[in-house]
Amino acid sequence: MMKKSLYTCISVVGLLLAFEAAAGQPVEKNYADFCATCHGADRLGGAGTALLPENLARLRRTEAFKTIADGRNASQMPGFAGKLAKEDIQALVDFIYTPLPEVPAWGVKEINNSHLQRVPDSSFSDKPVFSADPLNLFVVVELGDHHATILDGDKFEPIHRFKTRFALHGGPKFSPDGRYVYFASRDGWISKFDIYNLKVMAEIRAGINTRNLAVSGDGKTVLVGNYLPHSLVLLNAEDLSLIKVIPTVGQDGKSSRVSAVYQAEPRGSFVAALKDAKEVWEIPYGDKDFPIRRIATDDYLDDFFFDQAYRHLIGAARDGKKGLVIDLDSGKKVAELDLPGMPHLGSGITWEYQGHPVMATPNLKEPLVSVIDMTTWKTIKQIKTLGSGFFMRSHENSPYAWTDGFNSTDNRDVMHIIDKRTLEVAEILRPMPGKTAAHVEFTRDGKYVLVSIWENDGALLVYDAATLKEIKRLPMSKPSGKYNVYNKIMRSAGTSH
Repeated sequence: MMKKSLYTCISVVGLLLAFEAAAGQPVEKNYADFCATCHGADRLGGAGTALLPENLARLRRTEAFKTIADGRNASQMPGFAGKLAKEDIQALVDFIYTPLPEVPAWGVKEINNSHLQRVPDSSFSDKPVFSADPLNLFVVVELGDHHATILDGDKFEPIHRFKTRFALHGGPKFSPDGRYVYFASRDGWISKFDIYNLKVMAEIRAGINTRNLAVSGDGKTVLVGNYLPHSLVLLNAEDLSLIKVIPTVGQDGKSSRVSAVYQAEPRGSFVAALKDAKEVWEIPYGDKDFPIRRIATDDYLDDFFFDQAYRHLIGAARDGKKGLVIDLDSGKKVAELDLPGMPHLGSGITWEYQGHPVMATPNLKEPLVSVIDMTTWKTIKQIKTLGSGFFMRSHENSPYAWTDGFNSTDNRDVMHIIDKRTLEVAEILRPMPGKTAAHVEFTRDGKYVLVSIWENDGALLVYDAATLKEIKRLPMSKPSGKYNVYNKIMRSAGTSH
């Protein structure tokens, strides 16, 4: 494996020098200075995605040029137009669309060789080694220095802080009883953490560029979705040992990246979103062979939302202007949704409004929150906000839904408080003026709200959910997501699943 990595690095350097000679620009130095930290010296990814043709298949070169020059909203990708000349940017674009001479394999052998396991000893306890309510804990991911904090959700005090793998992605997932939490990093490392004992129990590298993971409703299996290689990886949840690798190939024979994987506990299955195939996969986790049920779709669906019963899947279409509703029982499309600004369905929430279940989602490209009747699938209202948002949260015991302006240019510091009874913005907060506010989560009982200040010198702010007054502030290093154990394992309608 070491020889393979060395060969790849030598090949990358050769390509860089070739482009430098052809373009007359210092491509090698520019890539090392501006790209390698996030995307890897070998282009296989890190905090950022892998910069390989297969990962960029649906990104036009003109858009890639624009991204390098101007950066990308809702990400950590900055723009380099002020530091690189146009010809330098073009040379980088040409380079990243050039295949590696050999892409390293990452299959059964490589996955098994990466497996690390900690065997419990006499010091391990079957009960928490702390006094806090284990179901009202928060797992807070701090991206600034790649740590996670276990936070007491009653006292709002840290219990334990530990180093994680580089650039966690997709949100941690819990075992059904809330004792264990599983993390996925961008570069494919899957980690199992024992919350009761505050120790990492196992790790394995399931891919080169990983999107996210899901834990089965029976707590026995973990499913990992990869961008690179194009695969689904099934792991034993107990020790993260490999069960099976499933190449993600559509019915048309083309290999596909995995956008995301989900756990549909009421159905006893996993659901996988494929980025480059017009189909959705459902995989029953109670069957030891993990058979694949393919559901054809009218469009590529990147982002999913489910109703509470997991009967209906709502997917965001690639054009960013509509959503498709699929009945998972019949496998048929039953409706199209009016979603004008590329919704972030993974952050959608539900509640009861005038006797009907509704779903609400922010839109990444429009300052709107779409509210849709889940009985008729008609839009009830487009709630205007000060800026396009990314995250949205609520709680069954709260009359309010919170959404940010994370994806806007001028209002990344706002929080919109929407009254779920009137569908109006009841109040606008600026938790720390000029600082990015993001990702809300409620306590187990819904009485308090936690807000992230998404900066390296950021903080976690605690609000009274009824009065909307700040009651505590904890300094943290770019706190991103924070996940309440109870709300997650009980599939609260106010949080993502």
